[in-house]
Amino acid sequence: MDRKLIFLDIDGTLITAMSEPSALTVKAVRRARENGHKVFLCTGRNMAIIGRDILDVGFDGIISSAGSHVEVGGEVLFDSLLTEETVQECLSVFHSHGIYCRIETKEGIYTDPQMEALLRNAKPDERNSELIRMQKEIEKGIGIQPYDKYPRQGAYKICFTSTTLDAIEATKPYLGDRFVYAVHVYGNSSSCFNGEIIRMGIDKGNGMDLVCRHLGMAAKDTIAFGDSMNDYGMMKFAHISVAMGNACDELKEMADIVCKNVEQDGIYYAFKDMGLL
Repeated sequence: MDRKLIFLDIDGTLITAMSEPSALTVKAVRRARENGHKVFLCTGRNMAIIGRDILDVGFDGIISSAGSHVEVGGEVLFDSLLTEETVQECLSVFHSHGIYCRIETKEGIYTDPQMEALLRNAKPDERNSELIRMQKEIEKGIGIQPYDKYPRQGAYKICFTSTTLDAIEATKPYLGDRFVYAVHVYGNSSSCFNGEIIRMGIDKGNGMDLVCRHLGMAAKDTIAFGDSMNDYGMMKFAHISVAMGNACDELKEMADIVCKNVEQDGIYYAFKDMGLL
């Protein structure tokens, strides 16, 4: 097979929530690279919370913070923070509608105290890898800091939780002209709705385009794996898009391929079926 650029989401795709990559997933990534393909992380996580166990698998580059940070071989190609003025505007809009926020920066993650309480009591849909990961972070004592420690120097991304969908919809007239809303999967009886706002023009797909141009390759050379709606941009850009078996229905419907679940080593078997190994 001709050389490919392969982009992998982390949570719900490369790993189950806050777990280590499986032996077969590690084998797939390393063997694909040995065969001349390049493999990249393409995640909503900020660099501060991509664990060593994941980085040690070995990747050719990273698109993090949903496209706000892009690096290849350790060289930073793009790094863009929301201005603090914009962050405060977004927080004001969300807070005025009873929505709690999580701010992701270069230094770490800062949350409203009410958000942690809401997350602790939430019963996530099994396909909502983002909500499950945030709950696992709380359980494991990952260094999430309260909002009053936030240094107010800009942020890569703002995530949100709300007790109603109506409240989220009510914020769109204020922010919808500049941000795409990614609301994650929720159950019929959910009392916690979570998602994130992604700047228009800066998403995982744009990050992939930057990597392609840097390496002198084309979109036809790309393959992307994802599971949730914050992966929509990269799935749309990729020549071949692969939704995990545990992905949300919307992503499965637009994907070229649906592979096995992350718990069933979907990446390994998809790599094998596609001749990457």
